[in-house]
Amino acid sequence: MKTKLSDCLRPLVLGALFLGTAANAAVQSIDKVVAIVDNDVVMQSQLDQRVHEVQQTIAKRGASAPPASVLDQQVLERLIVENLQLQIGERSGIRITDEELNQAVGTIAQRNNMSIEQFRAALTRDGLSYDDAREQIRREMVISRVRQRRVAERIQVSEQEVKNFLASDLGKMQLSEEFRLANILIPTPESANSDAIQNAAKQADAVYQQLKQGADFGQLAIAKSASETALEGGDMGWRKAAQLPPPFDRMLSTMTVGDVTQPMRTPGGFIILKILDKRGGETQTRDEVHVRHILVKPSPIRDEAKTKALAESLYTRIEAGEDFGELAKSFSEDPGSALNGGDLNWIDPNALVPEFREVMAKTPQGQLSKPFQTQYGWHVLEVLGRRATDSTTQAREQQAMTVLRNRKYDEELQTWLRQIRDEAYVEIKLPGADQAAQ
Repeated sequence: MKTKLSDCLRPLVLGALFLGTAANAAVQSIDKVVAIVDNDVVMQSQLDQRVHEVQQTIAKRGASAPPASVLDQQVLERLIVENLQLQIGERSGIRITDEELNQAVGTIAQRNNMSIEQFRAALTRDGLSYDDAREQIRREMVISRVRQRRVAERIQVSEQEVKNFLASDLGKMQLSEEFRLANILIPTPESANSDAIQNAAKQADAVYQQLKQGADFGQLAIAKSASETALEGGDMGWRKAAQLPPPFDRMLSTMTVGDVTQPMRTPGGFIILKILDKRGGETQTRDEVHVRHILVKPSPIRDEAKTKALAESLYTRIEAGEDFGELAKSFSEDPGSALNGGDLNWIDPNALVPEFREVMAKTPQGQLSKPFQTQYGWHVLEVLGRRATDSTTQAREQQAMTVLRNRKYDEELQTWLRQIRDEAYVEIKLPGADQAAQ
Protein backbone atom coordinates (compact mmCIF):
# COMPACT_ATOMS: atom_id res chain seq x y z
CA MET A 1 0.00 0.00 0.00
CA LYS A 2 1.41 3.39 -0.95
CA THR A 3 2.25 5.61 1.99
CA LYS A 4 0.66 9.01 2.00
CA LEU A 5 3.28 11.75 2.16
CA SER A 6 1.53 13.57 4.97
CA ASP A 7 2.04 10.43 7.06
CA CYS A 8 5.76 10.29 6.20
CA LEU A 9 6.22 13.86 7.40
CA ARG A 10 4.78 13.44 10.87
CA PRO A 11 6.86 15.14 13.56
CA LEU A 12 8.64 13.08 16.21
CA VAL A 13 6.29 13.71 19.09
CA LEU A 14 2.84 13.44 17.51
CA GLY A 15 2.27 13.99 13.82
CA ALA A 16 1.34 17.16 12.00
CA LEU A 17 2.61 20.49 10.71
CA PHE A 18 3.87 23.26 12.92
CA LEU A 19 2.46 25.93 10.63
CA GLY A 20 -0.87 26.19 8.84
CA THR A 21 -1.10 26.12 5.07
CA ALA A 22 -1.58 29.34 3.13
CA ALA A 23 -5.21 28.47 2.46
CA ASN A 24 -5.86 27.86 6.14
CA ALA A 25 -4.16 31.12 7.11
CA ALA A 26 -6.33 33.02 4.65
CA VAL A 27 -9.56 32.12 6.44
CA GLN A 28 -8.16 32.92 9.88
CA SER A 29 -8.32 36.68 10.18
CA ILE A 30 -7.06 36.74 13.78
CA ASP A 31 -4.39 34.58 15.38
CA LYS A 32 -3.72 34.47 19.10
CA VAL A 33 -1.40 32.98 21.68
CA VAL A 34 -2.65 29.78 23.30
CA ALA A 35 0.45 29.09 25.43
CA ILE A 36 3.54 30.92 26.64
CA VAL A 37 6.46 28.48 26.72
CA ASP A 38 9.57 29.92 28.40
CA ASN A 39 10.81 32.43 25.80
CA ASP A 40 8.42 31.45 23.01
CA VAL A 41 4.73 30.98 22.32
CA VAL A 42 2.34 28.52 20.69
CA MET A 43 -0.21 30.13 18.40
CA GLN A 44 -3.83 29.18 17.80
CA SER A 45 -3.10 28.57 14.11
CA GLN A 46 -0.43 26.02 15.01
CA LEU A 47 -2.79 24.24 17.37
CA ASP A 48 -5.66 24.23 14.85
CA GLN A 49 -3.48 22.81 12.10
CA ARG A 50 -2.08 20.09 14.34
CA VAL A 51 -5.53 19.13 15.65
CA HIS A 52 -6.76 18.88 12.06
CA GLU A 53 -3.90 16.54 11.18
CA VAL A 54 -4.53 14.37 14.23
CA GLN A 55 -8.23 14.12 13.43
CA GLN A 56 -7.36 12.96 9.92
CA THR A 57 -5.02 10.30 11.29
CA ILE A 58 -7.63 9.04 13.76
CA ALA A 59 -10.27 8.90 11.01
CA LYS A 60 -7.99 6.83 8.75
CA ARG A 61 -7.65 4.28 11.54
CA GLY A 62 -11.44 4.04 11.82
CA ALA A 63 -11.36 5.19 15.43
CA SER A 64 -13.39 7.84 17.22
CA ALA A 65 -11.71 11.08 18.24
CA PRO A 66 -12.03 12.24 21.86
CA PRO A 67 -14.09 15.37 22.64
CA ALA A 68 -12.68 18.55 21.07
CA SER A 69 -11.70 20.07 24.41
CA VAL A 70 -9.76 16.94 25.40
CA LEU A 71 -8.04 16.66 22.02
CA ASP A 72 -7.08 20.34 22.06
CA GLN A 73 -5.39 19.99 25.44
CA GLN A 74 -3.57 16.79 24.46
CA VAL A 75 -2.27 18.28 21.22
CA LEU A 76 -1.30 21.55 22.91
CA GLU A 77 0.73 19.65 25.50
CA ARG A 78 2.71 17.94 22.77
CA LEU A 79 3.28 21.23 20.97
CA ILE A 80 4.61 22.68 24.23
CA VAL A 81 7.10 19.82 24.66
CA GLU A 82 8.22 20.17 21.04
CA ASN A 83 8.65 23.91 21.51
CA LEU A 84 10.83 23.35 24.58
CA GLN A 85 13.09 21.00 22.61
CA LEU A 86 13.41 23.51 19.78
CA GLN A 87 14.38 26.20 22.28
CA ILE A 88 17.05 23.90 23.73
CA GLY A 89 18.33 23.35 20.20
CA GLU A 90 18.48 27.11 19.63
CA ARG A 91 20.39 27.71 22.86
CA SER A 92 22.76 24.83 22.07
CA GLY A 93 23.62 26.29 18.70
CA ILE A 94 22.16 23.40 16.73
CA ARG A 95 21.74 24.45 13.10
CA ILE A 96 20.55 22.51 10.08
CA THR A 97 22.36 23.63 6.93
CA ASP A 98 20.57 23.96 3.60
CA GLU A 99 22.67 21.08 2.30
CA GLU A 100 21.59 18.80 5.15
CA LEU A 101 17.96 19.82 4.72
CA ASN A 102 18.05 19.24 0.96
CA GLN A 103 19.55 15.81 1.54
CA ALA A 104 16.82 14.92 4.06
CA VAL A 105 14.07 16.07 1.69
CA GLY A 106 15.69 14.08 -1.12
CA THR A 107 15.81 10.97 1.07
CA ILE A 108 12.09 11.24 1.89
CA ALA A 109 11.26 11.67 -1.80
CA GLN A 110 13.45 8.70 -2.73
CA ARG A 111 11.79 6.49 -0.12
CA ASN A 112 8.50 7.24 -1.85
CA ASN A 113 10.04 6.51 -5.27
CA MET A 114 9.67 10.12 -6.37
CA SER A 115 11.75 12.90 -7.80
CA ILE A 116 11.77 16.24 -5.99
CA GLU A 117 9.26 17.64 -8.52
CA GLN A 118 6.95 14.67 -8.02
CA PHE A 119 7.38 15.11 -4.28
CA ARG A 120 6.28 18.76 -4.53
CA ALA A 121 3.22 17.78 -6.56
CA ALA A 122 2.26 15.05 -4.11
CA LEU A 123 2.51 17.47 -1.19
CA THR A 124 0.19 19.85 -2.99
CA ARG A 125 -2.34 17.03 -3.52
CA ASP A 126 -2.16 16.27 0.20
CA GLY A 127 -2.85 19.93 0.98
CA LEU A 128 0.69 20.62 2.23
CA SER A 129 2.98 23.49 1.32
CA TYR A 130 6.48 22.49 0.16
CA ASP A 131 8.04 25.31 2.18
CA ASP A 132 6.06 24.33 5.28
CA ALA A 133 7.11 20.70 4.77
CA ARG A 134 10.77 21.73 4.58
CA GLU A 135 10.38 23.76 7.77
CA GLN A 136 8.74 20.80 9.48
CA ILE A 137 11.58 18.50 8.45
CA ARG A 138 14.14 21.04 9.66
CA ARG A 139 12.46 21.21 13.07
CA GLU A 140 12.29 17.44 13.33
CA MET A 141 16.01 17.26 12.59
CA VAL A 142 16.74 19.82 15.31
CA ILE A 143 14.64 17.88 17.82
CA SER A 144 16.37 14.64 16.84
CA ARG A 145 19.81 16.16 17.44
CA VAL A 146 18.75 17.66 20.75
CA ARG A 147 17.60 14.22 21.88
CA GLN A 148 20.78 12.57 20.69
CA ARG A 149 22.82 14.96 22.80
CA ARG A 150 20.68 15.30 25.90
CA VAL A 151 19.23 11.79 26.20
CA ALA A 152 22.19 9.75 25.01
CA GLU A 153 24.48 11.28 27.63
CA ARG A 154 22.07 10.14 30.37
CA ILE A 155 22.22 6.47 29.35
CA GLN A 156 24.77 4.34 31.18
CA VAL A 157 25.44 0.68 30.38
CA SER A 158 27.86 -1.16 32.67
CA GLU A 159 30.31 -3.89 31.66
CA GLN A 160 28.38 -6.30 33.88
CA GLU A 161 25.14 -5.54 32.04
CA VAL A 162 26.90 -6.33 28.74
CA LYS A 163 28.27 -9.61 30.12
CA ASN A 164 24.88 -10.62 31.51
CA PHE A 165 23.18 -9.87 28.19
CA LEU A 166 25.74 -11.86 26.17
CA ALA A 167 25.29 -14.83 28.52
CA SER A 168 21.47 -14.74 28.36
CA ASP A 169 19.38 -16.79 25.93
CA LEU A 170 17.86 -13.58 24.58
CA GLY A 171 21.30 -12.08 23.97
CA LYS A 172 22.55 -15.19 22.22
CA MET A 173 19.50 -15.19 19.95
CA GLN A 174 19.58 -11.47 19.13
CA LEU A 175 23.29 -11.53 18.26
CA SER A 176 23.26 -14.84 16.42
CA GLU A 177 23.55 -15.23 12.68
CA GLU A 178 20.50 -14.32 10.57
CA PHE A 179 19.39 -15.99 7.37
CA ARG A 180 17.14 -14.72 4.63
CA LEU A 181 15.29 -17.87 3.60
CA ALA A 182 12.92 -19.14 0.96
CA ASN A 183 10.92 -22.34 1.32
CA ILE A 184 8.98 -24.87 -0.67
CA LEU A 185 6.37 -26.88 1.21
CA ILE A 186 4.97 -30.14 -0.14
CA PRO A 187 2.04 -30.72 2.24
CA THR A 188 0.76 -33.88 3.83
CA PRO A 189 -2.86 -34.18 5.05
CA GLU A 190 -3.36 -33.90 8.82
CA SER A 191 -4.36 -37.60 9.07
CA ALA A 192 -2.21 -38.82 6.20
CA ASN A 193 -1.62 -42.55 5.81
CA SER A 194 1.70 -44.02 4.82
CA ASP A 195 0.87 -43.95 1.11
CA ALA A 196 0.06 -40.23 1.22
CA ILE A 197 3.27 -39.52 3.11
CA GLN A 198 5.34 -41.56 0.63
CA ASN A 199 3.70 -39.76 -2.27
CA ALA A 200 4.51 -36.34 -0.74
CA ALA A 201 8.08 -37.49 -0.10
CA LYS A 202 8.45 -38.45 -3.77
CA GLN A 203 7.10 -35.08 -4.90
CA ALA A 204 9.51 -33.27 -2.56
CA ASP A 205 12.44 -35.33 -3.79
CA ALA A 206 11.48 -34.63 -7.42
CA VAL A 207 11.48 -30.88 -6.67
CA TYR A 208 14.84 -31.22 -4.88
CA GLN A 209 16.36 -33.01 -7.89
CA GLN A 210 15.15 -30.23 -10.20
CA LEU A 211 16.79 -27.67 -7.90
CA LYS A 212 20.06 -29.61 -7.96
CA GLN A 213 19.94 -29.48 -11.74
CA GLY A 214 19.64 -25.68 -11.70
CA ALA A 215 15.88 -25.05 -11.68
CA ASP A 216 14.78 -21.64 -10.40
CA PHE A 217 13.75 -21.92 -6.75
CA GLY A 218 11.26 -19.04 -6.93
CA GLN A 219 9.47 -20.45 -9.96
CA LEU A 220 9.20 -23.90 -8.40
CA ALA A 221 7.87 -22.35 -5.18
CA ILE A 222 5.13 -20.58 -7.14
CA ALA A 223 4.25 -23.74 -9.06
CA LYS A 224 4.64 -26.45 -6.41
CA SER A 225 4.67 -25.00 -2.88
CA ALA A 226 1.71 -24.93 -0.53
CA SER A 227 3.44 -22.40 1.73
CA GLU A 228 1.73 -19.07 2.41
CA THR A 229 4.79 -17.38 0.86
CA ALA A 230 4.59 -19.41 -2.36
CA LEU A 231 3.48 -16.49 -4.53
CA GLU A 232 6.50 -14.50 -3.32
CA GLY A 233 8.79 -17.24 -4.58
CA GLY A 234 8.84 -18.76 -1.11
CA ASP A 235 10.67 -15.76 0.38
CA MET A 236 10.28 -15.94 4.18
CA GLY A 237 12.37 -12.88 5.00
CA TRP A 238 15.03 -12.88 7.72
CA ARG A 239 15.11 -15.56 10.42
CA LYS A 240 17.44 -16.35 13.30
CA ALA A 241 18.69 -19.91 13.35
CA ALA A 242 17.36 -20.18 16.91
CA GLN A 243 13.86 -19.42 15.61
CA LEU A 244 13.86 -22.47 13.33
CA PRO A 245 12.88 -25.98 14.38
CA PRO A 246 15.51 -28.75 14.52
CA PRO A 247 17.30 -29.92 12.48
CA PHE A 248 17.18 -26.72 10.35
CA ASP A 249 18.81 -24.63 13.08
CA ARG A 250 21.94 -26.83 12.97
CA MET A 251 21.95 -27.40 9.21
CA LEU A 252 21.96 -23.73 8.23
CA SER A 253 25.09 -22.92 10.24
CA THR A 254 27.15 -25.15 7.91
CA MET A 255 25.61 -23.85 4.68
CA THR A 256 26.47 -20.90 2.46
CA VAL A 257 24.35 -18.42 0.49
CA GLY A 258 22.63 -20.22 -2.41
CA ASP A 259 22.63 -23.64 -0.75
CA VAL A 260 19.42 -25.70 -0.60
CA THR A 261 18.50 -28.19 2.11
CA GLN A 262 17.29 -31.68 1.39
CA PRO A 263 13.53 -32.18 1.97
CA MET A 264 12.84 -32.47 5.70
CA ARG A 265 9.69 -33.93 7.24
CA THR A 266 7.67 -31.56 9.44
CA PRO A 267 4.15 -31.86 10.88
CA GLY A 268 2.80 -29.89 7.91
CA GLY A 269 4.67 -31.75 5.18
CA PHE A 270 8.11 -31.80 3.55
CA ILE A 271 10.04 -28.53 3.52
CA ILE A 272 12.99 -27.45 1.37
CA LEU A 273 14.86 -24.28 2.40
CA LYS A 274 17.20 -22.08 0.39
CA ILE A 275 19.58 -19.51 1.90
CA LEU A 276 19.11 -16.29 -0.06
CA ASP A 277 21.43 -14.23 2.14
CA LYS A 278 22.98 -14.21 5.59
CA ARG A 279 24.29 -11.59 7.99
CA GLY A 280 25.87 -11.32 11.45
CA GLY A 281 27.29 -14.04 13.65
CA GLU A 282 30.44 -14.53 11.62
CA THR A 283 33.97 -14.17 12.88
CA GLN A 284 35.16 -10.60 12.46
CA THR A 285 38.78 -9.63 11.97
CA ARG A 286 40.57 -6.32 12.18
CA ASP A 287 43.83 -5.46 10.42
CA GLU A 288 46.50 -4.07 12.74
CA VAL A 289 49.97 -2.67 12.10
CA HIS A 290 52.94 -2.58 14.49
CA VAL A 291 54.61 0.74 13.78
CA ARG A 292 57.01 3.21 15.35
CA HIS A 293 57.67 6.81 14.37
CA ILE A 294 59.56 9.99 15.11
CA LEU A 295 57.62 13.26 15.10
CA VAL A 296 59.20 16.71 14.91
CA LYS A 297 57.08 19.88 15.00
CA PRO A 298 57.57 23.44 13.79
CA SER A 299 58.01 25.99 16.61
CA PRO A 300 58.73 29.71 17.09
CA ILE A 301 62.46 28.93 16.96
CA ARG A 302 62.24 26.29 14.18
CA ASP A 303 60.26 27.10 11.06
CA GLU A 304 58.70 24.64 8.60
CA ALA A 305 61.82 24.38 6.42
CA LYS A 306 64.12 23.65 9.37
CA THR A 307 61.65 21.10 10.75
CA LYS A 308 61.57 19.28 7.41
CA ALA A 309 65.39 19.39 7.25
CA LEU A 310 65.60 17.85 10.74
CA ALA A 311 63.25 15.01 9.72
CA GLU A 312 65.36 14.34 6.62
CA SER A 313 68.52 14.35 8.73
CA LEU A 314 67.02 11.78 11.14
CA TYR A 315 65.97 9.63 8.18
CA THR A 316 69.51 9.71 6.81
CA ARG A 317 71.03 8.80 10.20
CA ILE A 318 68.68 5.81 10.61
CA GLU A 319 69.43 4.65 7.06
CA ALA A 320 73.14 4.89 7.93
CA GLY A 321 72.66 2.49 10.83
CA GLU A 322 71.85 4.58 13.91
CA ASP A 323 69.29 3.14 16.32
CA PHE A 324 65.71 4.24 15.55
CA GLY A 325 64.59 3.88 19.18
CA GLU A 326 67.42 5.98 20.59
CA LEU A 327 66.86 8.75 18.07
CA ALA A 328 63.13 8.71 18.86
CA LYS A 329 63.85 9.10 22.59
CA SER A 330 66.13 12.06 21.83
CA PHE A 331 64.19 13.89 19.12
CA SER A 332 60.55 12.74 18.89
CA GLU A 333 57.97 15.25 20.10
CA ASP A 334 55.16 12.73 20.38
CA PRO A 335 54.77 12.47 24.19
CA GLY A 336 52.80 9.26 23.92
CA SER A 337 55.50 7.23 22.21
CA ALA A 338 58.87 9.02 22.52
CA LEU A 339 59.89 7.31 25.78
CA ASN A 340 59.10 3.93 24.16
CA GLY A 341 61.46 4.60 21.28
CA GLY A 342 58.59 5.89 19.12
CA ASP A 343 56.72 2.57 19.37
CA LEU A 344 52.95 2.91 18.80
CA ASN A 345 52.53 -0.85 19.34
CA TRP A 346 49.81 -2.71 17.38
CA ILE A 347 47.31 -0.17 16.13
CA ASP A 348 44.19 -0.08 13.97
CA PRO A 349 45.05 2.02 10.88
CA ASN A 350 41.59 3.61 11.02
CA ALA A 351 42.61 5.30 14.28
CA LEU A 352 45.31 7.31 12.47
CA VAL A 353 45.11 10.49 10.38
CA PRO A 354 44.79 9.80 6.62
CA GLU A 355 48.31 10.96 5.66
CA PHE A 356 49.95 8.72 8.26
CA ARG A 357 47.70 5.80 7.33
CA GLU A 358 48.49 6.11 3.61
CA VAL A 359 52.26 6.24 4.08
CA MET A 360 52.10 3.34 6.52
CA ALA A 361 50.09 1.27 4.02
CA LYS A 362 52.67 1.85 1.27
CA THR A 363 55.69 1.08 3.47
CA PRO A 364 56.79 -2.59 3.33
CA GLN A 365 57.26 -4.44 6.60
CA GLY A 366 60.72 -3.92 8.06
CA GLN A 367 61.38 -0.76 6.05
CA LEU A 368 61.58 2.94 6.77
CA SER A 369 59.41 5.62 5.18
CA LYS A 370 60.81 8.84 3.80
CA PRO A 371 59.91 11.96 5.82
CA PHE A 372 56.29 13.06 5.35
CA GLN A 373 54.02 15.73 6.74
CA THR A 374 50.71 15.57 8.63
CA GLN A 375 48.75 18.16 10.57
CA TYR A 376 50.96 17.36 13.58
CA GLY A 377 54.34 17.95 11.93
CA TRP A 378 56.97 15.89 10.10
CA HIS A 379 57.24 12.13 10.59
CA VAL A 380 59.53 9.23 9.83
CA LEU A 381 57.97 5.80 10.43
CA GLU A 382 59.02 2.17 10.35
CA VAL A 383 56.59 -0.75 9.89
CA LEU A 384 57.55 -3.59 12.25
CA GLY A 385 54.71 -6.01 11.45
CA ARG A 386 51.19 -6.61 10.17
CA ARG A 387 48.48 -8.97 11.41
CA ALA A 388 44.77 -9.70 11.30
CA THR A 389 43.23 -9.82 14.77
CA ASP A 390 40.04 -11.64 15.71
CA SER A 391 37.75 -8.83 16.87
CA THR A 392 34.60 -10.95 17.15
CA THR A 393 34.43 -10.57 20.92
CA GLN A 394 34.79 -6.80 20.76
CA ALA A 395 32.22 -6.62 17.95
CA ARG A 396 29.71 -8.71 19.93
CA GLU A 397 30.26 -6.54 23.00
CA GLN A 398 29.64 -3.44 20.90
CA GLN A 399 26.46 -4.98 19.47
CA ALA A 400 25.29 -5.83 22.98
CA MET A 401 26.05 -2.30 24.13
CA THR A 402 23.96 -0.91 21.24
CA VAL A 403 21.01 -3.21 22.01
CA LEU A 404 21.07 -2.29 25.71
CA ARG A 405 21.36 1.44 25.00
CA ASN A 406 18.42 1.26 22.57
CA ARG A 407 16.39 -0.54 25.23
CA LYS A 408 17.04 2.22 27.72
CA TYR A 409 16.56 5.06 25.25
CA ASP A 410 12.74 5.21 25.17
CA GLU A 411 12.46 5.08 28.95
CA GLU A 412 15.16 7.71 29.41
CA LEU A 413 13.58 9.90 26.71
CA GLN A 414 10.23 9.98 28.51
CA THR A 415 11.96 10.79 31.81
CA TRP A 416 13.87 13.66 30.18
CA LEU A 417 10.77 15.05 28.45
CA ARG A 418 8.90 15.09 31.76
CA GLN A 419 11.86 16.82 33.39
CA ILE A 420 12.15 19.65 30.85
CA ARG A 421 8.36 20.12 30.97
CA ASP A 422 8.32 20.30 34.78
CA GLU A 423 11.22 22.78 34.85
CA ALA A 424 9.77 25.11 32.20
CA TYR A 425 7.59 28.17 32.64
CA VAL A 426 4.36 27.41 30.80
CA GLU A 427 1.25 29.57 30.86
CA ILE A 428 -1.71 28.07 29.02
CA LYS A 429 -4.23 30.53 27.57
CA LEU A 430 -6.46 27.99 25.86
CA PRO A 431 -10.14 28.65 26.68
CA GLY A 432 -11.43 26.12 29.17
CA ALA A 433 -7.95 25.15 30.35
CA ASP A 434 -6.18 26.05 33.57
CA GLN A 435 -4.91 29.60 33.05
CA ALA A 436 -2.19 29.49 35.70
CA ALA A 437 1.49 29.12 34.94
CA GLN A 438 2.43 25.46 35.03
